[in-house]
Amino acid sequence: MIRVLLADDQALIRAGFRALLEAEDGIEVAGEAADGQRAVALATELRPDVVLLDIQMPVMDGIEATRRLAGLDGTHIVILTNFGLDEYVYQALRAGAAGFLLKDTDPADLLHGVRVAARGDALLSPGITRRLIEQFVSQAPAPAGDMAVLTGREREIVGLVARGLSNDQIAAHLVVSPFTAKTHVSRAMTKLGARDRAQLVVLAYESGLVTPRR
Repeated sequence: MIRVLLADDQALIRAGFRALLEAEDGIEVAGEAADGQRAVALATELRPDVVLLDIQMPVMDGIEATRRLAGLDGTHIVILTNFGLDEYVYQALRAGAAGFLLKDTDPADLLHGVRVAARGDALLSPGITRRLIEQFVSQAPAPAGDMAVLTGREREIVGLVARGLSNDQIAAHLVVSPFTAKTHVSRAMTKLGARDRAQLVVLAYESGLVTPRR
């Protein structure tokens, strides 16, 4: 069962998401919050698998809430936004969000996004990643991770992750087993201090390991 915490200051949006999620087998809503501070408190108490977190909320915004929740093991943050690709989304990804969804996304895409995030995968398409990086990477401070700590193979694999390849696709590209590909990805994340694949992608671009395609 995937347990979801809803955090949005609009009761109508929370009600709509709750109805959609609870109609789906294998998903339940563990709780609701109307501001970022309450979302952090509830997530810390309830330990949901996924937090659907509005980026603009009273008391504490979604970016700060994401920073405070980034160290919560087993909990994955998906940012909800009306605006799509903007600096707030980029900062939320840098803070530890697994990805983002538009509030008017199709129901099927929302459900898929919750399942993807619960698995620990990044909820970002390669095209969206590149557009975000192109707009904001030049404004970002130096990344915390240092690519020099990676082996040559690990750097190669991080580059493939940044291009949007899954573990299975990486395995096929490098002619290794999916388990080996997954192991290399996990080791790279540990060495760089990346919470998930989304942060690994951001670090790859910010470090210059991968350059945006224009």
